[in-house]
Order: sequence, then C-alpha cells, then structure tokens
Amino acid sequence: MPATAGAASADIAALQVAMSAVGLYPHPVDGISGPWTQGAVRTFQSRHGLAVDGIAGPKTRAALGRRGKPNLGARPLKVGKRGWDVAALQFLLHERGFEPGGFDGGFGPNTRSAVRRYQSAASLSVDGVAGPSTFHALRAGPLVTSGSGSGAPAGPVRFFRPVPGAIGDGFGWIPPGRLHTGLDFPEPAGTPIHAGGVGVVSFAGYNSGGYGNLTVISHRLGFESWYAHQSRIIVSVGQSVSGGQTIGYVGSTGHSTGPHLHFEVRHFGTPVDPTPYLLGYRAAHRGHASGRRHRCRPNADARGRGADPLTARLDRCP
Repeated sequence: MPATAGAASADIAALQVAMSAVGLYPHPVDGISGPWTQGAVRTFQSRHGLAVDGIAGPKTRAALGRRGKPNLGARPLKVGKRGWDVAALQFLLHERGFEPGGFDGGFGPNTRSAVRRYQSAASLSVDGVAGPSTFHALRAGPLVTSGSGSGAPAGPVRFFRPVPGAIGDGFGWIPPGRLHTGLDFPEPAGTPIHAGGVGVVSFAGYNSGGYGNLTVISHRLGFESWYAHQSRIIVSVGQSVSGGQTIGYVGSTGHSTGPHLHFEVRHFGTPVDPTPYLLGYRAAHRGHASGRRHRCRPNADARGRGADPLTARLDRCP
C-alpha cells in the first residue's frame, strides 16, 4: 500500500519541509515519498558529498542540521521550538483536520492554537504543549475534525470511475489505525484503466514509494488523479487525455498483495476522498482507447493554460 499518514509519513512531510527550506522542493507537502521528494534528496546529497541514493538516512539528516532533527516524540514541543519534529507535528495536525497555518518547522502561535484545539477535541489536557499523550493520540487515534466538515473540498470537478468493478478498501482510517489515501478497485491483471477526466499527464513511471507503476493526471482547480500499481503505462508526461481514455492496465507493482487499481484524488497535493467526485463508469470508444486522439479546435487546454471543462468529459471536444 502507499505510504500512510502516520508517524512514517509525518517524517516524510518533515523531510519535504526541510527540502523546501533549502530550495529543493517547490511542491505541496503531502507526506508521501515520490519522485519529487526523492529527486530533491538526491540533489541535496550530491551537493553535500553524500552517497546519492534518494534516502534521507542519518548522514543526510545530519547534513540538514537543525532541520533534520530531532525525531518526533523526542521532546515536548511548545512555542519557540524548531526542527524536524515540529514539521512532523504540523503535518499530523493537518491530517487530523486542525490546520497549523502551514508547514515550516517552527512552533508559533498558529501551531499552538492547533494543538490546543486538537487536545480539546481529543479530551486531553489543554495546555498547548505537545507531549507524549498528544503524540500518541495524533499517531494512533481516530480522525478528529475541527468542525470544518469532512475536509473534502466542494467544487464542480467530477471524475469518471477508472475501472468498472466495485470498490474494495475505501478512503479513510482502517485497522490498525492506518489512513488509506484512496480507493482500491480489485480487478484482474490487464484490465484497462481509464482517465477520470480531462487533464494533462504530469507523471508516468515507476514510483519506489509503494505505488509501483504510477500515472498522475493534473486537472483544473488544483485537482490531480493518481493511478497506482499498473502492470503497464501507455501514456507519457505532457500528454493531454480525456475522460474514459485508456491510460494503462491493472497490475500489482509496488507495495501490492494482488492485482488492483489504487485510485487517488488530490487537491493541491492533499489526498481527499474520491467518492463524492465519482460519476458512473465510462470507457472511451475503441478508436480513442487505442491511442488515437480526438481532434478538436484550439481551446484553453491546447494553448497550455492548464484549464479544462468544469465537468469531466468523454470523447467530445471542450
């Protein structure tokens, strides 16, 4: 399975914050190791004369100085503290629905307010100091919302189901306290996978963070759709796709125990529940599915503005 929003992914988020601070990670912090995170680490390692493996081991973290230490839970956190553990705390608060005002590795008034609100909601002692009980609740406790709703952004974007079958594991917390960041569709190996909507392929390749063969499609309004564990990818980076177009085939690559599609929807880099956005299953017609593109007059997509229609469209021009 992909990396989860527990202590390990909080460490990945802290790493992303550190890489951002040194100017190597200009992307949203999502706590999931992928090509951008690993590329930033490799660049950092190369610049500091370290073994270039894309893994933030002890030597890499030592080279980060204050930004690379200490581990989350090594000390109580309160206003004025800075470091790796503060960034990890901020990410866990964000994942539970208590926004700390961003991820910067600095414990300021906004982070203290988020800690206090979380402590109150989790029936902990409310002192604004993150200690062992707060860490334990954040790591292992159920998702608690701050009263702002489910956290899934409302908007006009909709997605077709990428495969015809029923949903297996859904989005959210599943035993034993693991956050599943998408929907799983158990399907036989080789089942065609179809794009959820109009967009541009922003990643198509192997992801060593658990997703295996992965395709990421960028849509309008900050949305992305992710298609993991594919046996084969048949699109390339920069290619425009339409809803229902075949982009690959179901497999079991990466951290997977059997053939299935792991499908995610992300909004500005944060995984959200895809269920409210799903329309019915539709596959493109034979010609389109085989790779021939639908010829349309020039539009916003063709001019590279990154826009697409308000609703995912199938086999017709915007």
